[in-house]
Amino acid sequence: MDLNIKGKIALVTGSTAGIGLAIAERLAAEGAEVIISGRDRAKLDAAAEQVGRAGRVRAVLADAATPEGAAALIEAAPSVDILVNNLGIYEAKPFAEISDEDWQRFFDVNVLSGVRLARHYFPAMLARDWGRIIFISSESGLMTPGEMIHYGMTKTAQLAVARGLADQTRGTGVTVNSVLPGPTRSEGIVGFIQSVVDNKDAPEGEREAEFFDKFRPTSLIRRLIEAEEVANMVAFLASPLAAVTNGAAVRVEGGLVPTIA
Repeated sequence: MDLNIKGKIALVTGSTAGIGLAIAERLAAEGAEVIISGRDRAKLDAAAEQVGRAGRVRAVLADAATPEGAAALIEAAPSVDILVNNLGIYEAKPFAEISDEDWQRFFDVNVLSGVRLARHYFPAMLARDWGRIIFISSESGLMTPGEMIHYGMTKTAQLAVARGLADQTRGTGVTVNSVLPGPTRSEGIVGFIQSVVDNKDAPEGEREAEFFDKFRPTSLIRRLIEAEEVANMVAFLASPLAAVTNGAAVRVEGGLVPTIA
């Protein structure tokens, strides 16, 4: 299927590994010019080489979680057609041990990174009457996990920002949506699962099964989502084919959460 995004300019934050890298590859394969970003030069160069095998890519060394990093990205790409706010961090931590600094750090990385970029690109999208902003949220935005409440808070905040922006797109060719993956196979997920399960020395498959039994009992697929599966959903939402999907929270597992405009 041709997603009709050839020649579009797409910026994907947090794109040197995991979901962000898979999204960048998918968009590049569809003919978009993809801008990737990261803080580590070696990882950024490796990601650029990988995405470059799929299509056109530009790499920007910048920390999108800081005002300076956002400014560097905007300077490198003053105008984009597709903005994918993927940058995010997570950790398991008892609520009583989450410090003020932890709360602020999670909000800065997971929420403000996307807010700053959307604040710049959104008005121009409205003026051109076309654009896509996609927030990579999480199922945790709807069902706050007790083992990482600070993370869940930021994912709910992303949903609020996305919906508020979508309300301002009425009658235009701009859409703003959120994608809510469940636990996804990516860098760090194995260590995270091991940190929360009881049987930490069990084989990886058994630890994964325990994790879904105890921490994600409502999962329908009962396994980790692959990053490429999230990327496929994002690529569709980024395309003209998804023109009527706006203001939606799209779950990679479990279907749509209203509203589709």
